[in-house]
Amino acid sequence: MKLAMLADHYSESLTEAGCDEAGRGCLAGPVVAAAVILERDFRNETLNDSKQLTRKQRDNLRLVIEEQAVAWAVAFVDAATIDQVNILNASILAMHLAVGKLSCCPQLLLIDGNRFKPYPGILHQCIVKGDEKFLSIAAASVLAKTHRDEFMRRIHEEYPRYNWKSNKGYPSPRHRETIIELGATPYHRLTFRVRGS
Repeated sequence: MKLAMLADHYSESLTEAGCDEAGRGCLAGPVVAAAVILERDFRNETLNDSKQLTRKQRDNLRLVIEEQAVAWAVAFVDAATIDQVNILNASILAMHLAVGKLSCCPQLLLIDGNRFKPYPGILHQCIVKGDEKFLSIAAASVLAKTHRDEFMRRIHEEYPRYNWKSNKGYPSPRHRETIIELGATPYHRLTFRVRGS
């Protein structure tokens, strides 16, 4: 397996928090964001964009990140709010909420992607595919993904026919068919309503 070679910092002097989200393209469930501050000498050869990792790798890395990070936080924005403000704004809101929960204040936010709204009093830098370039953003991607997956497995027990333990709320054929058959749940985003439902 190719080892990740991600940069450990963007700025030479500022305290950085990597920020990323999970769940933007889903039909159901929240969008979840994480913010992570790592020590500058933090190293991990496995850490990479969460989409490049297996579930076991992500779960193991979550334990490492949560134990060794200077600070980390995760925030959820639910389906009803996503419908009210749209998924882009909900993703940015989740990142803002995660940053606000950090136990220490960063001086620079490294944002995965190309869109963000300034967080009061903190500089930010948007980085396309940042979760493949910087350790702190990759760490945030792992926390956002694992915390969201855990939540989707939990609510699967409430609505097992939608198979969220497997599809995590993404638009699989079975998920779409079940929405058409049974309708939407309170966890579904109505602005992502499946055609015919």
